[in-house]
Order: sequence, then C-alpha cells, then structure tokens
Amino acid sequence: MTKNSVEKLSGFYVVTGASSGIGLELAKLAAQDGAALLLVADRDLSDAKRVVQQCGATEVETLEVDLATVDGIDRVIEKIGSRAVDGLMANAGHGLGEAFLTQKWDEIAHVIDTNITGTVALIHRIGGGMVLRDKGRILVTGSIAGDMPGAYQLVYNSTKAFINDFCVGLANELKSTSVVVTCLMPGVTDTQFFERAGMEDTRAGQMKDKADPAKVARDGYNALLKGETQEVSGIMNKIQDLFADLLPDELVAQMHRHLAKP
Repeated sequence: MTKNSVEKLSGFYVVTGASSGIGLELAKLAAQDGAALLLVADRDLSDAKRVVQQCGATEVETLEVDLATVDGIDRVIEKIGSRAVDGLMANAGHGLGEAFLTQKWDEIAHVIDTNITGTVALIHRIGGGMVLRDKGRILVTGSIAGDMPGAYQLVYNSTKAFINDFCVGLANELKSTSVVVTCLMPGVTDTQFFERAGMEDTRAGQMKDKADPAKVARDGYNALLKGETQEVSGIMNKIQDLFADLLPDELVAQMHRHLAKP
C-alpha cells in the first residue's frame, strides 16, 4: 500500500536508536531535509548530535534512556512535552546470539522489551496524537530475519517477526487516515549489531559484504516519503526474503543455523 507521498520531511521527528548505524543515518537524512529532531538511544549521543547538526537540522535534542523500561518511554514522552510529533523513526533494537536455552533470562527479556514492548508502547503513545491530527509518519525498523525461523538467534528473529506483522496490520487499520506506517526490513548490515549481540564469531558476523547502513537508511527513508508499507532493502535481501517465504521452515531454520551458530 502506498499513500500520501511527499518530496521531503518537515517538522518535528523523534528517532530512536540514533547513536549509530541505521538510526543515525536516518537522523542525518531528516536533518538534511531541515527537520527538528529528538535523538534517543541507550548510550551517549554527543557524537551523533554533532554529526546531525552538521547535516542541517533546524534543532537537535538528545535523550539517553533505556527504551526497554516504562521509565524510559515516560521520559521520551515527557521530553516531547506538548509538541506535535510529525514523525517517529522507531529504530531502537538489539539482538542476542547463542542457543536460546543457554541464554540468560534477563538478557532475553531485555531484547523482547526493547524490540517489541518499548517500540509498540512508543508508537501507541505518539501515534494517537497523529491520528487525532490526521497527520504523521511512522518508520519502524523490522528485518528480513523476521521471516526466518532464527536458530541461534531465536529471540531476535521472533521479535522482528512481530514487528513486521504489526506494522502491516497497523498500516491497514490506519488506511482511512493520512498517517503513514512504513516497515524497513534490512538484512545483514554493517553496524555494531553483531558486537552488541555477541555474534562476532558467527558466519553472519564475519560476512565481508554487509550492507551499508547509509544505503539501508536511504531505502527506508524513500519508502517513508512515498508512503509505502514495507521496504526490503537491497536486491539480494529481496531474493533471500522471497526464498524464506517459499522454502519449508525447517530448511530455512537450518540455513539460519549455519549463519548464526558460533
């Protein structure tokens, strides 16, 4: 589904997971369009703020919070205050390697609470105002991993399966409004993801041809401008995602095991 195409973004945008990688690249693109930005991440944002300011943002604020917590979400809403949010780029998320039953529960729960609970809570609290004004754009970072039974990356893939489906369903619920919902679905991307997930010793982590996060962000950004519901970034990822849908799940899980097992 495509609706409400625009040439560039404007107004006030909230970008989560904005300290590096895809989130930072999305913030840079919005800044180049002249948007005012609130950058949110669970780590220091001083370098990101400087980079984004140099890209032409009219205003850049930062907030370091853990979006896996209720307090973190509350602090984002408090920081927004009475301002109307023209767009949300919900990019925050992280992974977790190793076999599911060997992982620590608190680490599993943090992935779920970041990738699903925090993301959905922020969309719920910001999206309601968009519907009331009948104006707004939401870009959520899903993943082609969500279409794959993720042996040795099971929790992450499962959270992204939720996000992928959630975005399409939400877009359908909002099709009679002017609010746009876009799900960006990257594949393996050259970010800090594998380091943070403890997956540097996997075949996926050691791949030399990871996607450029700037290219991935541009694909998602363009899809948001066009009002598209889903965007799989990169031709090889499109092919991989197609085969993941066509092949038996057990075979896809075995293929994923080959990539993700330490």
